[in-house]
Amino acid sequence: MTTVTWDREPATPRGPGTFLSVRDLSVEFSTEDGVVHAVDALSFDLQKGTTLGIVGESGSGKSVSNLAILGLHDPTQTKLGGEIWLEDQDLLRASRSTMEKLRGNRIAMIFQDPLTSLSPYHTVGRQISEVYRKHKGASRAEARARAVEMLERVGIPHARTRVDDYPHQFSGGMRQRVMIAMALVCDPDLIIADEPTTALDVTVQAQILDLLKDLQQQFGTSIILITHDLGVVANTAHNVLVMYAGRAVEQGTTHEVLREPRHPYTWGLLGSMPKLSSNVDLPLLPVRGTPPSLLSPPPGCPFHPRCDHRQLVGSDVCATERPELSPAEGHRDACYLTLAQKREIFDGKIKELL
Repeated sequence: MTTVTWDREPATPRGPGTFLSVRDLSVEFSTEDGVVHAVDALSFDLQKGTTLGIVGESGSGKSVSNLAILGLHDPTQTKLGGEIWLEDQDLLRASRSTMEKLRGNRIAMIFQDPLTSLSPYHTVGRQISEVYRKHKGASRAEARARAVEMLERVGIPHARTRVDDYPHQFSGGMRQRVMIAMALVCDPDLIIADEPTTALDVTVQAQILDLLKDLQQQFGTSIILITHDLGVVANTAHNVLVMYAGRAVEQGTTHEVLREPRHPYTWGLLGSMPKLSSNVDLPLLPVRGTPPSLLSPPPGCPFHPRCDHRQLVGSDVCATERPELSPAEGHRDACYLTLAQKREIFDGKIKELL
């Protein structure tokens, strides 16, 4: 089994009504070049029936942290620490057999590339049916009927005949709908959607996101939406978690994080996105530099080598001491700038770009 360490106490207790609670999660990989610190002291809560958007650049730890929730890391090369609770079920201490029962039944994942996630050798109906039979003990006929029902539910036309088609016979958007049907076939409590709209055109992206929202309203499913695009979470997520170099740098409601962002990294993510409503003469505000190597993360704030505002802190604390998320509940960030400084910078340079 995966090595799990318990050398730290939970950062904060689970809140009332919390459905999924992640506390001080760390994920490390052993490689030939050294240990990769992929996730470091990550904590967040997810309430029943809500959507959490996790955003950040590639390599920020978004997918790695959620694979830990599913128990999908290679146990021979991974060291996990912290706690993950699904209601009263401790996922990091759960046995392999327990996790196999939970995956697909209570927790399901929608991967970003359905063409490689679906088997090319079996029809989509068979692949959906197998999930249902494994977890519900249904007969072949019952499972096939359920597969047709799910394909209809996600908007696949002529589902009764298309259930016998192979993945390559579907368009990219339709394959993603098949993946959603497979994820929902057992009515899971939690869906993890890993870049579900990658490589899809804008119209199909909107259709997929609307479908997830509609299905959530019908079944009360909790959703974790992993993306590098803050625009994707704007009209989809209730809350947002911004990750950088394996750590949470900002958390809050979607309105708070997108309308009054506090962390310089979040400013960069927002400023680098072109918007139809903004002044076309204003330049984009990209995040300069590149993400750090997680083999040897920088000391202090992991973002300080790329930050244009560290000199305002007044000392070298950004390069020597790691900032923690502000302890208060609600809108939180991990930055040594004062709240007054953040508001002044945001109002002076960032706000007009949003």
